[in-house]
Amino acid sequence: MRYAVQWLRSLIFVGQMYLMLPVIGLLYTPAAIISRKGALAGCKAYCLWVRWTAGWMVNLRTEVRGTPPEGQVLIASKHQSFLDILLIFSELPAGRFIMKREILWAPVIGLYGMRIGCVAVNRGKRGAAIKKMVQDVARGSQKPGQLIIYAQGTRVAPGVKAPYKIGVGVLYEQMGVTCVPAATNVGVFWPKRGIYRKPGLAVVEFLEPIQAGLGKEAFMERLEDEVETASDALMREAGFDPEARR
Repeated sequence: MRYAVQWLRSLIFVGQMYLMLPVIGLLYTPAAIISRKGALAGCKAYCLWVRWTAGWMVNLRTEVRGTPPEGQVLIASKHQSFLDILLIFSELPAGRFIMKREILWAPVIGLYGMRIGCVAVNRGKRGAAIKKMVQDVARGSQKPGQLIIYAQGTRVAPGVKAPYKIGVGVLYEQMGVTCVPAATNVGVFWPKRGIYRKPGLAVVEFLEPIQAGLGKEAFMERLEDEVETASDALMREAGFDPEARR
């Protein structure tokens, strides 16, 4: 019975979440067209709405730990569900994402993605895709802010091992900026797919910065070790044993 009630609450929550996406998007559209600041404000408003409604509709509280970075940095995060996108973005002054090119054609999201300076990439041949990504990032470097990339390239469910993509190492090396790793446990509560939202405390944690200057291989090794170790600790804190799924 308790599961059925929580599932129904989750269904209502998910429904209103997707309903409010175009509502808030359209409300902020004039400001988004005028300036990047307007687009950032609209995106943050939606993030905060989802975090607030998740708290009282499905008893899913959210928390961001560590120090959200400012200035021109690269953020390399673990990605488990849509929720970690919202948590990270809501805490940054001017975040922008490396994202799939198909998202540019999505209603509302595509407009805001372009306006806040997201970098759209094709999922094609790895070498060509990475080269194009670096070129696009370089062209958009005049837009200040925090560039967010998901180090494994896609959502990865809790307890599942997936390789870290070399693209994040290439960006770190080419951009010559500090990288801030980010760990999370959100997938324990908010799945990669599906309706059910589990009550609890979903966390994103900004870790200690990795300063510019490491070699690509050394950087990749350190990034994976720190993000995976911290994410596993957060999942255990949430009552999930990642090792049991491996």
